[in-house]
Amino acid sequence: MISSVSNAQIKNIMKLQTKAKERNEQGVFVCEGRKMFEEARQAEHVSLKKTYVSESFYEEMTAKESGYFDGTDYEIVSESVFKQISETMTPQGVLAVVTRPKHSLEEMIKGNSGTYVVLEDVRDPGNLGTIVRTAEGAGVKGIILSRGCVDIFNPKVIRSTMGAIYRMPFVYVEDLLGTLEIMKQHDISVYAAHLEGAVFYDEVEYSKKTAIMIGNEGNGLTREAADAATSYIKIPMEGNVESLNAGIAAAVLMYEVYRQNRRR
Repeated sequence: MISSVSNAQIKNIMKLQTKAKERNEQGVFVCEGRKMFEEARQAEHVSLKKTYVSESFYEEMTAKESGYFDGTDYEIVSESVFKQISETMTPQGVLAVVTRPKHSLEEMIKGNSGTYVVLEDVRDPGNLGTIVRTAEGAGVKGIILSRGCVDIFNPKVIRSTMGAIYRMPFVYVEDLLGTLEIMKQHDISVYAAHLEGAVFYDEVEYSKKTAIMIGNEGNGLTREAADAATSYIKIPMEGNVESLNAGIAAAVLMYEVYRQNRRR
């Protein structure tokens, strides 16, 4: 049992929880909680490298199911140490280091149909996690992120995805404008959520291959990215509200595309 935060494994977990550079170099991320742990064991695109469980969680789960941890490389840690390595206010007692999924733009955009989400410089972890989770629910085929977006493996993002991180394809791109051109060459119509949109989002008939583009929480889309879209669309607003939260706006637009696809 590990009972000291001076342990090399524990120090490494604490680095992975707080530093994107460490996650990038090691090619892993950290997931917390029973649901995230159990889904990681079944996920197609990731694998568990090492699992850490508190004494109480180990005793509780093995009492319910003696073989619960069979096939899992795990370490038991003291309650005090587990609280130190957890990023949650009320730790559930299980935390795992997981390999990062690998996806490619080419795989995502091939085929004759599909809905995509393009994100430019979305910085809030909660927004990104919500978008990933909602995208799975709305049948989105993939998410394209600019390098200015928050790290998708940030612990707050991972928690917000509620497991969708294991199943929703995504890719970061160095050249967003070039990527948009490639997408349009693959017959994907790109719609920029923009306050200057001439039409409301629900007045558009979305084609078989559709991308919704969402910009930064404070500044929206850059002019260059917006102008690279097929067209602008906007969400109607009442009162003095100028715009919606990026996660909410993305959800509204994704589900309109989904609604139209379902009707067809």
